[in-house]
Amino acid sequence: MDKNLTDLEQRCINTLRFLAVDAVEKAKSGHPGTPLGAATLAFTLWDRFLKHNPANPHWADRDRFVLSCGHASMLLYGLLHLNGYDLSLDDIKNFRQWEAKTAGHPEFGGAPGVETTTGPLGQGFANAVGMALAERWIAANFSQSDHPIVDHYTYALVSDGDIMEGVAYEAASFAGHQQLGKLIVLYDDNNITIEGDLSLTFSDDIKKRFESSGWQVIGPVDGFDPIAIEKAVKKAQSSETQPTLIHCKTIIGYGSPVQNSPKPHGEPLGQKNALATKATLGWPLESPFHIPDGVYDYTKTVLERGIKAEEDWNVRFDAYKSAHPDLADHFLAQMKGELPEGWDRELDYLFAAPEDAATRSASGAVLNVLAKNGCPLVGGSADLGPSNKTVIKDKADLSPENPGGHNIHYGVREHAMGSISNGMALHGGIIPYTGSFLIFSDYMRPAMRLAALMGLRVIYVFTHDSIGLGEDGPTHQPIEQLMNLRGVPNLTVFRPADSAETVEAWKYALQNIDGPTVISLTRQKVTQANRSICTPAQSTSMGAYILWENDPDADAIIIGTGSEVSLALDASERLACEGWKVRVVSMPSWEIFDAQPQEYREKVLPPRIKNRVAVEAGLSQGWEKYVGLEGKVVGLTTFGASAPSPVLYEEFGITSDAVFKKVKELLQR
Repeated sequence: MDKNLTDLEQRCINTLRFLAVDAVEKAKSGHPGTPLGAATLAFTLWDRFLKHNPANPHWADRDRFVLSCGHASMLLYGLLHLNGYDLSLDDIKNFRQWEAKTAGHPEFGGAPGVETTTGPLGQGFANAVGMALAERWIAANFSQSDHPIVDHYTYALVSDGDIMEGVAYEAASFAGHQQLGKLIVLYDDNNITIEGDLSLTFSDDIKKRFESSGWQVIGPVDGFDPIAIEKAVKKAQSSETQPTLIHCKTIIGYGSPVQNSPKPHGEPLGQKNALATKATLGWPLESPFHIPDGVYDYTKTVLERGIKAEEDWNVRFDAYKSAHPDLADHFLAQMKGELPEGWDRELDYLFAAPEDAATRSASGAVLNVLAKNGCPLVGGSADLGPSNKTVIKDKADLSPENPGGHNIHYGVREHAMGSISNGMALHGGIIPYTGSFLIFSDYMRPAMRLAALMGLRVIYVFTHDSIGLGEDGPTHQPIEQLMNLRGVPNLTVFRPADSAETVEAWKYALQNIDGPTVISLTRQKVTQANRSICTPAQSTSMGAYILWENDPDADAIIIGTGSEVSLALDASERLACEGWKVRVVSMPSWEIFDAQPQEYREKVLPPRIKNRVAVEAGLSQGWEKYVGLEGKVVGLTTFGASAPSPVLYEEFGITSDAVFKKVKELLQR
């Protein structure tokens, strides 16, 4: 089936195929079908087009390659190994084993050269859109007409399953609207899903679907013909204003007795079928992980070309730096993820004379100061910018006409917004932020989970964070969302109590280079803590802190977050007037508090004080961790309702009176 190949090229392609087959057989699990079918496609792209340097996987102007169909990971690992990345044959043999670089699905930060973590289908497609968007933004802000220092493509290999996922369609629609001409997606159409023939579930006209979204569509192209593939990619590169989908026809499990069936998708071929496949394709039968003569010699030229390409770029960059020294230094700093000097200027004085305000409004003010101070914040909202306060007022909208703008209008595409932001973060040079109502974090959850898994600096601004949003009712009132997000490893969740804590939340988010941050904010106005008698908000950085107490030897502790901290303070004043010794703890971030030394945690929440009440207008489940089995929670166990905010707080019992009574019950036991 392969055609128009030299003998040596054929050996290289079959090496990719059988490294995958052998690794899957050895691991006794994996997905050999796509590597067998798409090896020619991937080899042609990497051999004839991909600009990269295996000796430096982090070269800023490299092309990005995303394997969206992450189950085909062994195809990517084979490419990385043969092309000279720091991925040995022993690493290949260790596929899917404990602490291996070659995980079951590609993991960012694992094997060098893996640009993103993929596996959940559709995510890689949307990540690629974000990478292409970032490339264009950085080029617009740093490249000069005489010094185009940022000029690379984003390629993605996607499957039938990727194309079916809703997030891919959201992202495709966005990419077409944004006219991302340097995004090239190769669609490996093998007509098979796990359950059977594609016709069981899918009959879309792919050409019409993508063309209607503003894409150039090429094909169907024979995925086993490198000349046809090469022509298609060259045509794709000629389009400056349209992303391109190259529709490639392949055969899953090519060469095996089970080709064109679901069987090779997600399980080893088995020894008998593996040997039969090798016999069909003229491969040595009894030599697992065989690398034929000449293959390494052929593929090492990729390393040589990559080193030369980066050296040439370095010469061009030196010329750029001579002509534009400040821009060059700025570019290098942003690509490293560094914040500009004076990035937090004015923040500590932004709310020096605080007035009652919604924390969403405070967040908007902070965002605008950060942008004014030069932070490379690029983002926006899923059609809720005015409500989320996520518009940077002194910056332009990002569009095909103004590719260097800061404000992104995502439209009603929450899931793609999250995944595109991941792609932007992965590309580097940008700090992406998103905006939506907290309830719609449910739509973004898969992308948020992957951001946490990859340790990406993405900032999620979620407003309307409780029943306090009022009349929109239970469909829009988050109840379980905060607890759900707190359950995601490596995701930091902030729920600031007032404007001062909101400043600190943003400071943390900007400096958190090891994972994403949620900032959960109110729609309704909240009472500002009187910092002349309360602890300064800088203690927010500890996750929880003693906000107020009338005696260090407290009888009871009230813990609150967000808009309910004011209820805790009100209740504490009443209790103090009755002679009780009370401490109020503001706990804006569980994750940060839990990471503090035990000594600090016990200082804030002394084990001897059993009388504890937590108050939060969300799911009460989970607070047992801090109040203990003897403590109480003022929270919710049901969905909300449609009514004005004050009525809802009263009817659901989220009041200072309720807090007061529960503390009294504990104190009078």
